[in-house]
Amino acid sequence: MTEPAPLSRPQLRRMLRTARRALTQSEQRKAAHGLYRQLAQHPLFRRAKHISLYLPTDGEIDPRLLLRAAQRRGKATYLPVLSAWPRTKMVFQRVRPGEKLLPNRFRILEPRVNISRQRKVWALDLVLLPLVGFDDAGGRLGMGGGFYDRSLAYLARRKSWRKPTLLGLAHECQKVDRLAQASWDVPLAGTVTDKNWYIAQTPLESAAP
Repeated sequence: MTEPAPLSRPQLRRMLRTARRALTQSEQRKAAHGLYRQLAQHPLFRRAKHISLYLPTDGEIDPRLLLRAAQRRGKATYLPVLSAWPRTKMVFQRVRPGEKLLPNRFRILEPRVNISRQRKVWALDLVLLPLVGFDDAGGRLGMGGGFYDRSLAYLARRKSWRKPTLLGLAHECQKVDRLAQASWDVPLAGTVTDKNWYIAQTPLESAAP
């Protein structure tokens, strides 16, 4: 009996997107609260002064409770903003409580572009990334647009770096055994779900809950 052929990245992406979109609103709310409990009091989150998050779409786990908690604590919070040109570029811009957000070309809300409020990724302390799939070795499968890959490309050329700490956020149903990684892929320090931490890099171990 032959082994089934492994899924391609597009096939895996479709399967995992379907799985997370199948979660009910009640399950999504429960997951968001679980994620908050996992991270809100963690030393990585408490110590970080400049944190990038995202606004959820397509069934992604919702980090908005963490966004509001960070703002209440006086931390500087950032959201990804797509550039009008070049259209493949993404930057990180500070967002304040109650700020009006506008839909980008993917219908994801983001702040109105303001260069003076943007921060280089190497000057962030913690980047909380969305993802489609992940493994426990720091592998991340994104939506396929490559925006985070390009924004973090300089890290792929370094053997080690201190900042930022890269953490993926996901539902448990998005975990896979192993993801094949390309040379340009930047490994995550770990991934956090509403139920578990999957630590991939040694520097995180001393800060694990």
